[in-house]
Amino acid sequence: MIQTQTLATTPEGLARAAAILRAQGLVAFPTETVYGLGGDARSDLAVARIFDAKGRPRFNPLIVHVPDLAAAKAFAHFDTRAEAVAGAFWPGPLTLVLPLRADAGLSPLVTAELDTVAIRIPAHPAAQALLRAFGGPLAAPSANPSGRVSPTRAVHVIDGLSGRIDAVLDGGACGVGVESTILGLVGAPALLRPGGVPSEALEAMLGPLASGGNAEKPNAPGQLASHYAPGAAVRLNADTALPGEVRLGFGPGPADLNLSATADLIEAAANLFHMLREADVMAGQGGRIAVAPIPEQGLGRAINDRLRRAAAPRG
Repeated sequence: MIQTQTLATTPEGLARAAAILRAQGLVAFPTETVYGLGGDARSDLAVARIFDAKGRPRFNPLIVHVPDLAAAKAFAHFDTRAEAVAGAFWPGPLTLVLPLRADAGLSPLVTAELDTVAIRIPAHPAAQALLRAFGGPLAAPSANPSGRVSPTRAVHVIDGLSGRIDAVLDGGACGVGVESTILGLVGAPALLRPGGVPSEALEAMLGPLASGGNAEKPNAPGQLASHYAPGAAVRLNADTALPGEVRLGFGPGPADLNLSATADLIEAAANLFHMLREADVMAGQGGRIAVAPIPEQGLGRAINDRLRRAAAPRG
């Protein structure tokens, strides 16, 4: 078992984290969306360790994190459309799936042997500082056991992966709270996963978006049918709680926990994963969580996507 360190976002902590990454170790780090589990995206060993630590299926591709557009262009082909989208939304909670450069030098485990790569520039200052201290691309899925609730605080990472990774860089709570939106720009623009950038903002720039990806052969992360799941069973669109259920509310009204008492979707997204964890503890073994209806608009689309996967039958 590995002794998992908790590092501060100080020059010393960042230097230690970068040294671990250069030695093909794993470091969880904060982004504006959720905590990512970082490993050198060029190293087969480091990337294999990510899959092993998470128990993640090898056919599920990873997102490559880089500090700026110049770095991104070393790994993916950008046409004028992709450059325009990047200019509008990067750095930030948007991942682009683009054609992979033949000379990218990434581990084929990162792309699941596809000829595309998922890539983004995080906005979080600690993520930016770590990427620059390390000096290379980081493959970084969410820092949690595969299929379970994503981490938005360092303690969530420790709860799920202590003893399986080398370190956690503690940058506090994540501001957005749901993973990045994934936009496919190979052919017609396609929404591959709703997330931190509302699809309406992308459609205002690109026009209507197609849907893409499937659970059997994902072309981007976050497409498995059962994902983001607590231990308790989850019931959606619940106007009231049944006896024995923990009620996760949205808007005014009785609730054991409330994503946003004022029905603010930004606040609800930021609270989602942390409150799912709290509700899971309250429900206990064999328990149930009843989730109030969430509007299917703006960040509500990303919230509902995560909740539907959390509630899906588990294999």
